[in-house]
Amino acid sequence: MDLNPRGAVKSESPLAMARVNVALASSARDAGVVVREKPFLGHLVLRGNAQDEAFRGGVERVLGLALPLALGPVARDESRGVSIQWMSPDEWLIVVPAGLEFEAEAALRRELSGHYAVMNTSGGQTVLELTGPKVRELLMKCTPYDVHPRAFPVGKGISSVFAKGSAVIRRVDEERWELVIRRSFADYLYSWILDAAEEFGVFVAPAEPAGSAERRIVREVAVEGH
Repeated sequence: MDLNPRGAVKSESPLAMARVNVALASSARDAGVVVREKPFLGHLVLRGNAQDEAFRGGVERVLGLALPLALGPVARDESRGVSIQWMSPDEWLIVVPAGLEFEAEAALRRELSGHYAVMNTSGGQTVLELTGPKVRELLMKCTPYDVHPRAFPVGKGISSVFAKGSAVIRRVDEERWELVIRRSFADYLYSWILDAAEEFGVFVAPAEPAGSAERRIVREVAVEGH
């Protein structure tokens, strides 16, 4: 079932009702931390046997990325907006561009066999992108996980306590991080981040729009070989 059909159905980001009540920097150039939501991305939870070669091969044929087998680097193709993150020995988080979650899920179901599960959790999560020279200092105020480069190099992703909730933390490059947060925590964690970042100068950038060209590219990948 397509849980996010296009048409007259109204979609709202988990942060649709969030309120900004801190002193914001006048521009991204003046800010130590820039916060941008990346709403409406496709989020899939995949469960399966990582020791099964057929399972690993099926995922790679559909998504064009090798399945990560341990905590550490997130498998990612920036040009197509596709990523796979190890969450536990038999669980992965797949993120695809907006509108491609149904196609990606259907392609995985066609390609995989045996004991596995694919769940569309797109409506229950959103992504916050944090950029700027003070992001690491911000994260040090929010999570007990060590975000020093020696423990958290570029490419790594983990799930951890964040404020008084939880978040998936991913380091994309030197000054760019992503937080995957649940809808139920979204307003609280967003407010926490803005308050914690205020001392560094925080700027809220417009939410990142989804592009139709990107959707076409990933759709071709999602049905590759079929």
